[in-house]
Amino acid sequence: MTEKEKMIAGKLYLAEDDELKKDNRKAKTLTRLFNLTTEDELAYRTELLKELFETTGKNLYIEPPFRCDYGCHISIGENFYANYDCIIVDVCKVSIGSNVFFGPRVGLYTAAHPIDAAVRNTSLEYGKPIVIGNNVWIGGNTVINPGVTIGDNTIIGSGSVVTKDIPEGVIAAGNPCKVLREITETDKQFWEEKQREYHQK
Repeated sequence: MTEKEKMIAGKLYLAEDDELKKDNRKAKTLTRLFNLTTEDELAYRTELLKELFETTGKNLYIEPPFRCDYGCHISIGENFYANYDCIIVDVCKVSIGSNVFFGPRVGLYTAAHPIDAAVRNTSLEYGKPIVIGNNVWIGGNTVINPGVTIGDNTIIGSGSVVTKDIPEGVIAAGNPCKVLREITETDKQFWEEKQREYHQK
């Protein structure tokens, strides 16, 4: 296996590899160009993101600055929004569903390092994929650790450190992030009423 194949498979690998350096350099170029755009260059921003990521929906918006390692391991659904200072360390696959919102300074980190210091000091590392479902809202300053899956229709409170999978249809928060409660029919009715009030004005 090549170092890239090992990396994507979640095995130990060395990042100092020509193929990985080439992919990383492309990502750095595209993110630099993206981060230097102005507020009047929205179409160009989208063009750069579509070149950077593996797949995207038609509509996506990321507020600069944005950082990632490779970009080509990130798949994003329809209607994605990320606020300022989003970081995605994509040494493994990152899959983000449709209608997903990120608050400011959300970090997705697929990269990990050996616990044993002697092995870690040889520069061997590994990663685990991250999966985020549809209709997910992640609050600002949240960190999502390697190997985490977040279910559909879930909210992650700001400042959370997500170390384990979070199921669908819940509100979760904290360090480590834990489920606080389910999102209920009462929540749906409350916000639908607020929406009706808005349209009546």
